[in-house]
Amino acid sequence: MVHLGFGQSFELAGTVTGISGQPISGGSILIIKKDLGTVTNRNGNYSIQLTGGTYIVKVTYLGYKPVEKQIKLNSDQTLNFTIIPQTENLEEVIVTDNIEGINIRDPEMSVSKLDASSIKKIPVIFGEVDVIRSLLQLPGVSNAGEGASGFNVRGGATDQNLILIDDALVYNSSHLFGFFSIFNADAVDNLKLYKGGIPASYGGRVASVLDIQQKTGNSQKLKGQGGIGVISSKLTLEGPIQKNKSSFFLSGRGTYAHLFLKLTDNANSAYFYDLNTKLNFNIDEQNSLNFSGYYGLDYVNINDSFTNIYGNAFGILNWEHQFNEDIKSSLNFSYSQYDYELDLALVGFNFQNDISNFDLSYQIDQVIHPDLSLSYGLSTIRYTVNPGIIVPTTPESPINPRQLNNKYAFDNAAFVSVSQSLSERINVQYGMRVSAFLRMQDKSIDSYANDNPLLYDNIRDIYVEAEPIETISGNTSKVNKSYFNLEPRLGISYVLDDNTSIKASYNRMVQNLHLLSNTSSPTPFDVWTPSGTYIKPQKLDQYALGFFKDFENIPFTFETEVFYKSINNRIDYIDGANLIANDAIERVILNGESRAYGLEFYLKKNTGKLTGWLSYTLSRSEQRTPGRTQGEIGINNGEWYLNGYDKTHDISLTSSYELSDKWVLNSNFVLQTGRPVNFPVGQFEFQDLNIPVFEGRNLNRLPTFHRLDVSATYTPEQKNKKWTSSWNFGIYNVYNRRNAASLNFEQNTSTGQNEAVRFSIFGIVPSVSYSFKF
Repeated sequence: MVHLGFGQSFELAGTVTGISGQPISGGSILIIKKDLGTVTNRNGNYSIQLTGGTYIVKVTYLGYKPVEKQIKLNSDQTLNFTIIPQTENLEEVIVTDNIEGINIRDPEMSVSKLDASSIKKIPVIFGEVDVIRSLLQLPGVSNAGEGASGFNVRGGATDQNLILIDDALVYNSSHLFGFFSIFNADAVDNLKLYKGGIPASYGGRVASVLDIQQKTGNSQKLKGQGGIGVISSKLTLEGPIQKNKSSFFLSGRGTYAHLFLKLTDNANSAYFYDLNTKLNFNIDEQNSLNFSGYYGLDYVNINDSFTNIYGNAFGILNWEHQFNEDIKSSLNFSYSQYDYELDLALVGFNFQNDISNFDLSYQIDQVIHPDLSLSYGLSTIRYTVNPGIIVPTTPESPINPRQLNNKYAFDNAAFVSVSQSLSERINVQYGMRVSAFLRMQDKSIDSYANDNPLLYDNIRDIYVEAEPIETISGNTSKVNKSYFNLEPRLGISYVLDDNTSIKASYNRMVQNLHLLSNTSSPTPFDVWTPSGTYIKPQKLDQYALGFFKDFENIPFTFETEVFYKSINNRIDYIDGANLIANDAIERVILNGESRAYGLEFYLKKNTGKLTGWLSYTLSRSEQRTPGRTQGEIGINNGEWYLNGYDKTHDISLTSSYELSDKWVLNSNFVLQTGRPVNFPVGQFEFQDLNIPVFEGRNLNRLPTFHRLDVSATYTPEQKNKKWTSSWNFGIYNVYNRRNAASLNFEQNTSTGQNEAVRFSIFGIVPSVSYSFKF
């Protein structure tokens, strides 16, 4: 908030909704000629303190017509707004940082907002709109390459991202091994990606927070929309349960490429489907109740010998209560689960694992003074990790049935966050999060000589697994190990003028849940493990400094940030580590450290027939694991090495041109430094086999990655206003660049010479899709 003086002040509050009654989240409330403002919350509510007087209040939201009202304020007042779309056919991805310059004063930084009322502007593969691929066009965000699941933020791993949908945890964000994300664009209302300066209300991960809010259903009338694509289709329905009081939202999608495979007698099959739902009940002026749910499943079958099934599910119940004009609360109770199943008919066994949690949280937002507001709350999460069940499926199977120890833990936290205006130029946000992590005992507990599960062989200079000297029974209701941590947060903005500011932030975060993966391209095989006796919590310290500019006379905004972050207790794996069905993971891991630093640029053109943005990231991301004692070599001889997410240069250029009322042309160009990998430096022959020799970790890189995508959207003249439609024509990878997903070194059977073989996933891919609304 901005300093208003110490005269008598009053509260101006209200709600902003669309013409169908849906709340507008993230709308800007501006006090004209006073350089004051605020934004609406996810229920469309806003509140601002003003001294008595006459004001012009303006409401803006991208894709909607601005609304202005003049008021005379001499007491607390409620002022509601209804805004209407500028066009019925607005379907686009828009990054909405610094809306109307509001973020110039806000100490919030390292944040990207995506207006996801629709996200059809960025060309994508197969014409299936993808939220994650849209995020990859932003500075500081990348992934391991085509077909890689998840996303990496400022050199962090995929498991270091906290992903929330309506405040419910999501463990895996990908469909079909990373080709698509689980986020149905038609179900997403808005999203926010925190790369740094993360508020104290968030915790549990050390790279980023992706906060996604699903749409609230139309409370006025029944509406629908959908789309038919090359390999997938989707349908959305929404409408009132009780008009003006409650509503429903239901959206589903699925793929059907496997049906075409059957027509060609292809025995392989791969498909996914998911379902999003949201129910909203406005009980009275002080209370509202919301239920959100999601279920998604992937199925892959290769020649009936390999079957892979995995998926996410969650349900969350939210109660929001307004105590008075200055105090409101939110109570959430949720359940989330991710499960994975692998059936190998060739070997004759079935493997299953899963992770689930119950989450209870309560938060209060309170306005103390026009220049001071608080947020504070409590949360507790109970984790249950099933690392695996192995079951033989044939009498001839050599596999013995086995149940790995389930792991249980509680992650408790309390936080307070303060937003304060110190002067006309200086605004701060500071807070503290206190976390208490309790790891419960396993049913069976191994003990080791000298409490050391990993031994070092000085003669061969390698690590070897220690054998337990004793296995005792544990009690899952008793605490085995506990960790308590303080996580301070600080953000500050200094306003140079109405359109320019400098911001700085610091945050410490702690992560107690770890994904066991020693590859840079994660698969759906996600095995999580909580911190415990031998696995310590990851601890992040991140610093960022940025310059932000809204150009007054030209339609451009410019942002640049530098950042540095370090993480202690980052898991590293010994050479040859086996992570699958390993019930003693402490015998193959070491605790190391990582760091990342870089420079980000972001230039965006906001208005006109030609819009778009240019983003560039220059960064470095490294990891190190020194020996535990002076005589140990650690990993990579204890020296820093590039992790699998390092991209020295990352450039994205996205543009959209309104050719006419019927045609919109879109393009996207990406250029990145190749991913770090290991190449052999030599070989030796053993029993007629050529054995490659490697030195160090990630000393080489794949070739530079680049790609151009284009699309055109055709919207015919709409004769029937109750039914509108459009066609999208796209070409992914226009010039057929064969970007390397990996390089394999093989011996040519004809020449006997060793050669590098490039493996590429996609060449040029055309697509067409049809969208409709009613």
